[in-house]
Amino acid sequence: MYDVKEWRHAFKLDPDKPITDEDLEKVCESGTDAVIIGGSDHIDEEDILNLMARVRRYLVPCVLEVSTLEAIVPGFDLYFIPTVLNSRDPKWIVELHKNAVKEYGELMDWDEMLVEGYCILNEDCKAAKLTDADTEIDLEDVKAYARMSENMFHLPVFYMEYSGTYGNPQWVQEVSAVLNKTKLFYGGGIASPEQAAEMGSFADTVIVGNIIYDDLKAALKTVSAVKS
Repeated sequence: MYDVKEWRHAFKLDPDKPITDEDLEKVCESGTDAVIIGGSDHIDEEDILNLMARVRRYLVPCVLEVSTLEAIVPGFDLYFIPTVLNSRDPKWIVELHKNAVKEYGELMDWDEMLVEGYCILNEDCKAAKLTDADTEIDLEDVKAYARMSENMFHLPVFYMEYSGTYGNPQWVQEVSAVLNKTKLFYGGGIASPEQAAEMGSFADTVIVGNIIYDDLKAALKTVSAVKS
């Protein structure tokens, strides 16, 4: 069983975006703690299976971040299950989860699942629009969601998701200060090793995504920037 609590860095791959075998090898052999497969739109089961099979050639843990019931496929090391705490639509907080358990509950290996308390903070990102997230919240709201995640819901992860834009390091620092057992994930807009290091000084785990497709050399340098 993988100990997510020890992870400092993870790459997130979008199954809807192409990546060459050569570049994928560099990502998987980079020293990152995990490769997460997930996205917000155009999620296709065949694309997920294909990307998983390619990642599984390497020793790095391969994780599926579940965004739709149709995209749930076997074979991953772990499954991350987001619950979008600041969504206005209960579908993204509990309803999809209930439907999944209703259909597959008897078959689920609960030890392979990890629920993430998501807080989406970029109003312009696809994830915010898809989940109808309330992004007009202040720091105290985010800290309240973090405290709820840890002390009310006992979630293993609280995820500050800026998806496509670089977030506020001060907010990440202050949210980190209210968490003790729940791990703080940060994701969004990491475009350089320096930004990765900055967020890594506050968050327990830094998730790096889009830069893989825009500047692979810079993406690879984020691993040592966070883990050194």
